[in-house]
Amino acid sequence: MRLLLATAAVSLILSSPVQANEKDWDNAGSISRDVLVVAAFGLPIVKGDWDGALQAGGSMGAAMVTTVALKEAFPTWRPDRSDRKSFPSGHTSLSFAAASALHNRCGWEVGVPAYALASFVGVSRVEAKKHRWGDVLAGAAIGITAGQLITKKRDDGVVLIPWGDTKSAGVSMAMKF
Repeated sequence: MRLLLATAAVSLILSSPVQANEKDWDNAGSISRDVLVVAAFGLPIVKGDWDGALQAGGSMGAAMVTTVALKEAFPTWRPDRSDRKSFPSGHTSLSFAAASALHNRCGWEVGVPAYALASFVGVSRVEAKKHRWGDVLAGAAIGITAGQLITKKRDDGVVLIPWGDTKSAGVSMAMKF
């Protein structure tokens, strides 16, 4: 948890608009994605929750298989014109699958910062000129769907529901008392 928060803070500082260029945004997003992946495997293992680690791997694997299939089916130029693999964002789908797995297995206390860090990854991909907002929203939807379908929920009484459209996005939270 502290590692997630520290990485999020460092990523935000390193990529502040005053000093960030496209490469800085790309690096900060990649580091944040990697932290989420390590946390999605590592936190369940530290807790002795081997099923949780396996489910996290399945969630992230399913998100990546879906993402790669869509990239091949819909070859779209990236904003920087580097290749035709813009749709959907793989960094974002992997990050949201990891965040969803963390939320399901470790509870909302870990899920909220994980979703915040995954959201930062999505923003970083747009700022790095690697994706458009539609690519990022599709990646987030793929990751959340994979995480929710494959990772068994821990009953913690809190549900986070990310939402978005072409004009805005957010997260709704419901709690049982």
